[in-house]
Amino acid sequence: MTDSSAVLGQERAAVADACRRLGSEGLLIGTAGNVSVRVEDRVAITATGAVLARLTPEQVTVVDLDGTIVAGTLEPTSELDLHLGVYRRYGTGAVVHTHAPMATALSCVLDELPCIHYQLLNLGGSVRVAPYATFGTPELAESVLTALEGRSAALMANHGAVTHATTLDKAVEHAELLEWACGVHQHAAALGPVRVLDEHQQLAVVEAAIARNYGTTHPVPPAQEGNR
Repeated sequence: MTDSSAVLGQERAAVADACRRLGSEGLLIGTAGNVSVRVEDRVAITATGAVLARLTPEQVTVVDLDGTIVAGTLEPTSELDLHLGVYRRYGTGAVVHTHAPMATALSCVLDELPCIHYQLLNLGGSVRVAPYATFGTPELAESVLTALEGRSAALMANHGAVTHATTLDKAVEHAELLEWACGVHQHAAALGPVRVLDEHQQLAVVEAAIARNYGTTHPVPPAQEGNR
């Protein structure tokens, strides 16, 4: 083991930046939650007990895919098995676990967050709620891995939420989107029965997004630009 900051130094700094961003948005509270990013067979992951909104790169530990520490002086998060399980099963690039208020609240009452808005299709559609298990246990990791099948997000019953993506920025965006969607559901449910997008409506959104290259900027064609 080494404590050299040169080992995944850029990635350790990126994990710290992501934690501070999520902390400033209220999605990571105190020491609750964890973030990681993978580069080949190495994972930069938050240390256990660190205050995430003030995280520094030195508080990010590097492990291999078996969980052996290869850089850093602090023990990794107690949810290490969950992160490594997501990497092994889904080959993703980054994992974010939060105790975000709205996501946690809904995880206490729902069995599934339905697809109430087309933006949820960025997470794969409806978001499953993994059954409760004690934090840091193999049972919790397996429960969440099952809930993530075909999805980029899952709620963890009476606990929080987890998202993953090919990049750390995208995994953070997924966590933000999930918290927003949970808030929308909570407000809608307070007003009346919540309408859910059916399979046909979801498919139409996917087709429209592909046809319009939705989510990217588009320059005005030269002919139209000259007529403005």
